[in-house]
Amino acid sequence: MATSLRVLVIDDDEDFRASVRSLLENHGYVVFEADSGADGLLKVVEHRPNLIVLDIMMKCSSEGYGVNQAIKHQEEFRDYRNIPVVMTSSIELSPDELFPMAGEVEMIRPDYYLTKPLDIPVFLQIVDRAASIGRSREAGEN
Repeated sequence: MATSLRVLVIDDDEDFRASVRSLLENHGYVVFEADSGADGLLKVVEHRPNLIVLDIMMKCSSEGYGVNQAIKHQEEFRDYRNIPVVMTSSIELSPDELFPMAGEVEMIRPDYYLTKPLDIPVFLQIVDRAASIGRSREAGEN
Protein backbone atom coordinates (compact mmCIF):
# COMPACT_ATOMS: atom_id res chain seq x y z
CA MET A 1 0.00 0.00 0.00
CA ALA A 2 2.26 2.79 1.22
CA THR A 3 5.63 1.11 0.64
CA SER A 4 8.26 3.47 -0.74
CA LEU A 5 5.96 6.48 -0.85
CA ARG A 6 7.90 9.54 0.31
CA VAL A 7 6.42 12.12 2.67
CA LEU A 8 8.02 15.43 3.60
CA VAL A 9 6.87 16.85 6.95
CA ILE A 10 7.52 20.60 7.25
CA ASP A 11 6.84 21.81 10.80
CA ASP A 12 8.86 23.74 13.36
CA ASP A 13 7.54 21.59 16.23
CA GLU A 14 10.10 18.83 16.75
CA ASP A 15 7.67 16.70 18.80
CA PHE A 16 5.00 16.92 16.09
CA ARG A 17 7.51 15.92 13.40
CA ALA A 18 8.75 12.99 15.50
CA SER A 19 5.19 11.79 16.15
CA VAL A 20 4.16 12.05 12.51
CA ARG A 21 7.41 10.40 11.40
CA SER A 22 6.84 7.45 13.74
CA LEU A 23 3.20 7.10 12.69
CA LEU A 24 3.94 7.25 8.97
CA GLU A 25 7.02 5.02 9.11
CA ASN A 26 4.93 2.42 10.95
CA HIS A 27 2.56 2.56 7.97
CA GLY A 28 5.35 1.99 5.44
CA TYR A 29 6.19 5.53 4.37
CA VAL A 30 9.65 6.98 3.93
CA VAL A 31 9.63 10.26 5.86
CA PHE A 32 11.83 13.34 5.50
CA GLU A 33 11.65 16.34 7.82
CA ALA A 34 12.17 20.08 7.63
CA ASP A 35 11.90 22.53 10.51
CA SER A 36 11.21 25.65 8.44
CA GLY A 37 9.67 26.72 5.18
CA ALA A 38 13.04 27.51 3.62
CA ASP A 39 14.46 24.12 4.61
CA GLY A 40 11.25 22.49 3.38
CA LEU A 41 11.57 24.03 -0.07
CA LEU A 42 15.14 22.76 -0.32
CA LYS A 43 14.01 19.27 0.69
CA VAL A 44 11.17 19.29 -1.85
CA VAL A 45 13.80 19.64 -4.56
CA GLU A 46 16.21 17.19 -2.91
CA HIS A 47 13.74 14.38 -2.15
CA ARG A 48 10.82 15.00 -4.54
CA PRO A 49 8.24 13.61 -2.11
CA ASN A 50 4.94 12.07 -3.12
CA LEU A 51 3.25 14.17 -0.43
CA ILE A 52 3.98 17.19 1.76
CA VAL A 53 2.56 17.63 5.27
CA LEU A 54 2.87 21.35 5.97
CA ASP A 55 2.31 23.47 9.08
CA ILE A 56 1.12 27.07 8.68
CA MET A 57 2.62 28.81 11.70
CA MET A 58 6.37 28.42 11.89
CA LYS A 59 8.84 31.33 12.03
CA CYS A 60 5.96 33.64 11.18
CA SER A 61 2.22 33.10 11.44
CA SER A 62 1.76 32.51 7.70
CA GLU A 63 4.98 30.75 6.65
CA GLY A 64 3.18 27.61 5.50
CA TYR A 65 0.98 29.62 3.16
CA GLY A 66 4.13 31.01 1.53
CA VAL A 67 5.60 27.54 1.10
CA ASN A 68 2.38 26.25 -0.47
CA GLN A 69 2.22 29.28 -2.77
CA ALA A 70 5.84 28.75 -3.83
CA ILE A 71 5.35 25.06 -4.62
CA LYS A 72 2.08 25.53 -6.47
CA HIS A 73 2.70 28.81 -8.30
CA GLN A 74 6.34 29.92 -8.49
CA GLU A 75 8.17 29.11 -11.69
CA GLU A 76 11.26 27.73 -9.94
CA PHE A 77 9.10 24.98 -8.39
CA ARG A 78 7.07 24.15 -11.52
CA ASP A 79 8.39 20.56 -11.52
CA TYR A 80 6.86 20.02 -8.06
CA ARG A 81 3.41 21.59 -8.54
CA ASN A 82 1.65 18.24 -8.66
CA ILE A 83 2.83 17.15 -5.21
CA PRO A 84 -0.25 17.13 -2.97
CA VAL A 85 -0.04 19.31 0.14
CA VAL A 86 -1.78 18.39 3.40
CA MET A 87 -1.76 21.55 5.49
CA THR A 88 -2.00 21.02 9.25
CA SER A 89 -2.56 23.75 11.81
CA SER A 90 -4.03 24.64 15.14
CA ILE A 91 -5.95 27.33 13.22
CA GLU A 92 -9.44 25.89 13.00
CA LEU A 93 -10.45 27.82 9.89
CA SER A 94 -9.28 26.70 6.47
CA PRO A 95 -7.81 29.36 4.15
CA ASP A 96 -11.17 29.61 2.36
CA GLU A 97 -12.94 30.27 5.68
CA LEU A 98 -10.23 32.57 7.02
CA PHE A 99 -9.96 34.69 3.86
CA PRO A 100 -13.40 34.37 2.21
CA MET A 101 -13.17 37.62 0.27
CA ALA A 102 -9.52 37.37 -0.78
CA GLY A 103 -9.08 36.88 -4.48
CA GLU A 104 -5.65 35.40 -3.83
CA VAL A 105 -6.91 32.55 -1.61
CA GLU A 106 -6.42 30.22 -4.58
CA MET A 107 -2.69 30.94 -4.30
CA ILE A 108 -2.47 29.57 -0.74
CA ARG A 109 -5.15 26.86 -0.78
CA PRO A 110 -3.68 23.42 -0.01
CA ASP A 111 -5.00 20.18 -1.44
CA TYR A 112 -6.16 19.11 2.05
CA TYR A 113 -6.56 20.98 5.34
CA LEU A 114 -6.54 19.35 8.78
CA THR A 115 -6.54 20.85 12.25
CA LYS A 116 -4.30 19.86 15.14
CA PRO A 117 -4.49 17.80 17.16
CA LEU A 118 -4.83 15.40 14.26
CA ASP A 119 -7.61 12.86 14.05
CA ILE A 120 -5.21 9.97 13.34
CA PRO A 121 -7.56 7.71 11.31
CA VAL A 122 -8.66 10.67 9.16
CA PHE A 123 -5.05 11.85 8.78
CA LEU A 124 -3.89 8.38 7.66
CA GLN A 125 -6.77 8.06 5.22
CA ILE A 126 -5.94 11.44 3.65
CA VAL A 127 -2.21 10.68 3.58
CA ASP A 128 -2.84 7.33 1.87
CA ARG A 129 -5.08 8.94 -0.73
CA ALA A 130 -2.89 12.00 -1.30
CA ALA A 131 0.41 10.08 -1.47
CA SER A 132 -1.09 7.68 -4.00
CA ILE A 133 -2.28 10.65 -6.06
CA GLY A 134 1.21 12.13 -5.80
CA ARG A 135 2.75 8.89 -7.03
CA SER A 136 0.27 8.72 -9.93
CA ARG A 137 1.02 12.31 -10.88
CA GLU A 138 4.74 11.64 -10.73
CA ALA A 139 4.39 8.55 -12.93
CA GLY A 140 2.29 10.53 -15.42
CA GLU A 141 4.97 13.20 -15.71
CA ASN A 142 7.72 10.74 -16.68
